Order: sequence, then structure tokens, then C-alpha cells
Amino acid sequence: MKKTIIFLIVILTNSLGGFGQENDLIPQIGITVISQVNQGNSYITFPTDIGNIEPLWFEGNLIPNFYLRQSKNSHLVGVITPQVIIRMYQERSYPVRSPSYIPQLTLYYSLIENKKYKDISLFGRIAHHSNGQDGEFFLENGNVNTKSGDFSTNFFEAGIIKTYFNKRFRAYQFFKSSLEVHPQSWSCNELEGVYSTVRWHNAFSIFKLFNKNIDTKLRHATISINGETIWMFGKLNSWEITSINRLNLNFIFYYHPKFLEDIGLFISYYHGMDYYNISFNHQIDVLRFGIMTDKLRF
Repeated sequence: MKKTIIFLIVILTNSLGGFGQENDLIPQIGITVISQVNQGNSYITFPTDIGNIEPLWFEGNLIPNFYLRQSKNSHLVGVITPQVIIRMYQERSYPVRSPSYIPQLTLYYSLIENKKYKDISLFGRIAHHSNGQDGEFFLENGNVNTKSGDFSTNFFEAGIIKTYFNKRFRAYQFFKSSLEVHPQSWSCNELEGVYSTVRWHNAFSIFKLFNKNIDTKLRHATISINGETIWMFGKLNSWEITSINRLNLNFIFYYHPKFLEDIGLFISYYHGMDYYNISFNHQIDVLRFGIMTDKLRF
């Protein structure tokens, strides 16, 4: 496992090392496209997960985005996102247990505008995360009630996004760094000491484009790579501040074959605390496959 983590960190470092090259004659993109990269895409996984996650028929991530803007050329864009993550378990009657509801409002602002594209962007987000349950958080034996326990937290996140274009490979490269904060008064009391209240996100994304000579209707991302690290601060399970248990990793490779229009295939690897609401106390390592939406249009 340590070798896998080191390998992913090396990939992240090497990818970031190419930023800032060949920025002239850049095809124009707007803050809307930059926000799409940061908001993420909808996906559904196949029942072939490899790792220590519970047997699932699928995990679905639904991210419909509603944009508030004056025009596509606006420097300020608002995004309302009623995100929902659901898991169908390979159990009797195929239950969909305690979905994650993550409604959020995000504002993006283009801070520096180069001649052909927005170079630096700021964003701020306020969000709610709950599972729609109202049962006791703990069972009588002291374990977390993952089936009907009440999970609820609210948080805000603020950060910066740097955009580059590699003319040689016709690929857009994005780097995001942000801080996510869960005020204690905004979360259920049972999360104190077992759920990280301050999280530092660092992510990179690379989107490979079709050749410019191909028909305009086909000019969307054909290959993309996304990697993210999250370091969890605060009082957490008596872990030392330098404990490797505080590190979450997520790596996604996406490919859009020519015979599909609006979706593509993806492979992802995740290591860290489970992001599925009240299952947060479960450390998982999972390799998964599935299909993902392709919303980016350059």
C-alpha cells in the first residue's frame, strides 16, 4: 500500500511540473468550463470493485449543475448543485441505504485574465452533507449506527484554481488548492473528535482535446486525468498530526471513445476514510470501473 501511495504522489508531482509551459495562442475557455472541472462529473460504477469496500451493485454520483451568470463571458459565475451519492448493496432486496445528500452553492471569479483565457480563478463554496436519517448515532455496543444513524454537517470551502495550456499536447491543465472547514456548531455533536473539521485539498486535472481540424461537434475532452490529495487536520481518533491515516487519495483516468457521445469509461483508485456520510469511520482502498458523463466543451 505504501508503494501505491508513493507512486500516485510521484504522478501528481510530475504532472504539476509541466504547468506553465507554452501559454501562447491558447484556445479560449471561460470561467464556466473551469467551474465544470472543479465541480466534477456524474458517474456510475460497475459491480466489479476491487478492495475492502462493501459488495455493491453500483455507486452513483449525480451532479446536476445550475449556472447563474449574465453570459458565457462573465467573470463571476454561481453554481447551484443538488449533489446526491447513492450505493446499492449486494444484499437481500438490493437496498439503497442512507444516500449522501450534498446540496451546495459555489461562486467562481476570474481573477486574472490573459488575452485568450482566464489564468487564475478564486472560488468559495457553502455546502450541507447529510444522510436523511434520524436514528441514534451510536448502537448499544458503542459502534456507529451506519444503517439509520443521524449524520449531518455543514461546511464552507475556499480556494484558488490555476489554469495552464500545453500547446504541444493540446491539453488543459488545472491545479486547485483549497481549505474546507466544518465549524463544530454546524455539525452534529457526535462527530466531534472522530470527523475531521479542517481539510486541505490539492488537486490536478489534465484534459486532452481533439485535434482542431476535426468537426466542431467532436471538440470535447477525449482523455482526462484527475488526482486529488486531502489532508485532514484537527482532533481525529487520537491520531498524531503527522499520521499517514490523515491522508486521502483519489486518482481517476477517463477515456471518451469515439463511438460514444456524452459518456465515457473511467478507472479510479481511492484510499482513505470513506466519503459516504456516516460510513466515514471506515478506511477503504478500492479500485473501481464505470461510466462517467462528459460535459466539457472547448
